[in-house]
Amino acid sequence: MQSTPKIGLLPLYLSLYDQTSPERRRGFDPMMATIVQSLEDAGIQVVQSGICCVRSEFEAAVRLFEREEVALIVTLHLAYSPSLESADALVATKIPILMLDTTMDYSFGPDVDRERIFYDHGIHGVQDLASVLRRRSRDFKVVAGHVTESDVLERTKTIALAAHAARRLRNTRALRIGAPFGGMGDFAVEDEVMAEALGITVDQVTTEALVARMADVSDAAIEEERARDLARFDVEADEATHRRSLRVGLALRRLLDEGGYAAFSMNFLAFESGKAGSVDTVPFLEASKAMARGIGYAGEGDVLTAALVGALSATYGKTSFTEIFCPDWHGDSLFLSHMGEINPDIAAAKPRLVELDFPYTSALNPLIPACGFGPGPATLVNLAPGPSEGFGLVVAEVDMLADTANPAMHQSIRGWMRPHGRFFTNSIATFLERYSLCGGTHHSALVYGHRTKEMEHFAEFAGLAGANTVS
Repeated sequence: MQSTPKIGLLPLYLSLYDQTSPERRRGFDPMMATIVQSLEDAGIQVVQSGICCVRSEFEAAVRLFEREEVALIVTLHLAYSPSLESADALVATKIPILMLDTTMDYSFGPDVDRERIFYDHGIHGVQDLASVLRRRSRDFKVVAGHVTESDVLERTKTIALAAHAARRLRNTRALRIGAPFGGMGDFAVEDEVMAEALGITVDQVTTEALVARMADVSDAAIEEERARDLARFDVEADEATHRRSLRVGLALRRLLDEGGYAAFSMNFLAFESGKAGSVDTVPFLEASKAMARGIGYAGEGDVLTAALVGALSATYGKTSFTEIFCPDWHGDSLFLSHMGEINPDIAAAKPRLVELDFPYTSALNPLIPACGFGPGPATLVNLAPGPSEGFGLVVAEVDMLADTANPAMHQSIRGWMRPHGRFFTNSIATFLERYSLCGGTHHSALVYGHRTKEMEHFAEFAGLAGANTVS
């Protein structure tokens, strides 16, 4: 489930104009209403500070935005506003800033009415403030264009969503069940490093944390969840196996809800049957359902990728954890899969709940939602650890291909992607070379839609080293 992005709209104005022509500020109301309506139509909540002229008003506005936990401050120069009235408040806050450089009138040629100067001269206030912020080493973005006769509001929305995703990432509370899979080094980052560099906090528990909650799962709750599954999936497993997966799944859901976790990961090797404090089946089905609810997930104890999946899913929807498994050299595509986890909302067709043969521990066979990834444009996004405890994104625009009719693959989670973009030279070999040279790990997020520009903004707002585009 997507969460609602929230921005703060900060209109700037000159107090001198209120002294000489107090009625004129009302002339800006229609333009501001257009901006707010456009953003709200895109699902962005707008916190409005009211028009600000002097230092105390700007300080109060920023305090409001901080209390409301907005992801982005959008400044709007209605008229010239002296930068030193607003600069201190904007430099002091950690909220990202976007300067919306726009005006009321589309045409301002030689035949213009001189009176319109009043309503269209805010751009030199933008220049004043931008210069001062830059001198003070305060990062900001600028989008310029006419309020309706350009793409300036679309670009504002794009940046607002990226800021929201970054805020979600940097405020992630993640759960890890079991220790990370031994020897997997690419996502192996100390919890303290994730907290310091990315703001991701991690709680690690054993499967024993699920045991008490499993005892509290009622038969009625299992029946209600099973009824929902029968409508959502084609259930092809026996009832006992289904109930077993639902009991541990509902216990996991309760654990996530109680802790307020936005992301989680689990090591399937931690689940065993007949061992004290352990759980007898792996909740792959609930991991899949959790992704559909906007909770981040990744396998094998990888809370780093889980946090990424959660941030992107909560912002853009239609996101799943996945791995690049196998190359199809002949077909110039790459096979995506994982043992038992996929966001069912991105499936090409109604998923089938099937019993997975599980030989890895003594745990009993779990249910998985076997299905193919839906076709269409998508973006593979990887959060890659780098040198000196830094992090960056590896981003690839791809096209997800049609699902297979091969019945031999119908018990699996599967998808085939083909890289898409200016760097792709009709060879997956080129893609794989670039991906690994950028340090991409073997766990990734797949978000639907071509979103390179969004990911570039996201990387910047999240404090990452950058976004390396590999397709």
